[in-house]
Amino acid sequence: MPQHPAPIVLDPAARDADAEHELLRAQGPAARIDILGVEAWSVSDPVLLKELLTSPEVSKDGRRHWPGFDEAVRTWPLALWVAATNMFTAYGGDHRRLRRTVAPAFSARRVAAMRPTVEGIVEQLLDALEATPDGEVADLRDRLAYPLPIAVIGRLLGVPDDRGNEFRSLVNDVFSTTLTPEEAAANAEQLYAMLDALIAAKRADPGEDMASVLIALGEEDTDGQGLAEEELRDTLLLMINAGYETTVNLIDQAVTRLLTDPEQLAHVREGRASWTDVVEETLRHSPPVKHLPLRFAVTDIELPDGRTIAKGEAILASYAAANRHPGWHRDPHAFDVIRITKEHLAFGHGIHFCLGAALARMEAEIALEAFFDRFPDAALAPGEGDTGPVASLISNGHRSVPVRLRPRRG
Repeated sequence: MPQHPAPIVLDPAARDADAEHELLRAQGPAARIDILGVEAWSVSDPVLLKELLTSPEVSKDGRRHWPGFDEAVRTWPLALWVAATNMFTAYGGDHRRLRRTVAPAFSARRVAAMRPTVEGIVEQLLDALEATPDGEVADLRDRLAYPLPIAVIGRLLGVPDDRGNEFRSLVNDVFSTTLTPEEAAANAEQLYAMLDALIAAKRADPGEDMASVLIALGEEDTDGQGLAEEELRDTLLLMINAGYETTVNLIDQAVTRLLTDPEQLAHVREGRASWTDVVEETLRHSPPVKHLPLRFAVTDIELPDGRTIAKGEAILASYAAANRHPGWHRDPHAFDVIRITKEHLAFGHGIHFCLGAALARMEAEIALEAFFDRFPDAALAPGEGDTGPVASLISNGHRSVPVRLRPRRG
């Protein structure tokens, strides 16, 4: 294995992610990093990142293409991110098979058909917020950003409404990067126990939900295209994780940005920008996922500056750093809903592009428009809660989003 300079050690709590991303970009198109004890290449140049995300020379299958896989599974806090058996960690034909199984649930027709459901959930959540007395503060991360995607993915997969909060707690810890290996393993065990219970319930009493459909495909499989039991569990795990955390952070960041800079909200209210513009600029400026572990070099890959990612080395897609690359966008650190080009990599790129992107966008647009229509005088109340970053290298949100929904009266 080639020798490299000492890697940049990423802060597990992500206390100053913007500064860390500047440091990564300053190293060139890729930087040697240490992520919780695993050395990898962080790629923050958007041109190079797009190339690698579409290259057959880069794999997501650590079992096949990462010499460090066995050690990581035993000792790395993020072992679940590389050890799960689903389309997220698959390569080549396996990836195509697994993605093809899930893709129909996120077709344009299916997503459009879910709009009334999403609108109804949003209205219920806003009705509950309406009861907040004038002048009092509500945490929008807790009362809007969290429960909306939990309810939506729950309806999609057939998760009972009363189990949503249990999944929420366990999924939060999947994205945490401050757990010990033992804590992460215990959390994964509990999460799998819940998934096994869901699968057993759906086998006993199947419905029209996606979990029941995936189970049936596996049981009726005659041509090797269905899901094996492990693949079924890990596919449901992926759908819950991806369908939840991305939307939570997207709503969190959009509300925070708009209330931090009222001029941006004025652009929407006065017709210069749409809610789609808000969502896309949020995805560019403050993407829900900062770094996404991990990919692996199938062969030696020469970088534009002459360095080489050696065969078997790990690669970290640093989406947040890439989105604000100065070579891609003018004034990249400014949140500007009327900027003309809002290109981003928030949902990935290429064959692993997030299947749920359209659903996440729709949830966020509906929630934002309805919230600001219902509460036109809403204002941040930063002194009323912990607005620091979530302690995660992966998840890009705030611990809370305290908002005073209406001015104090009397």
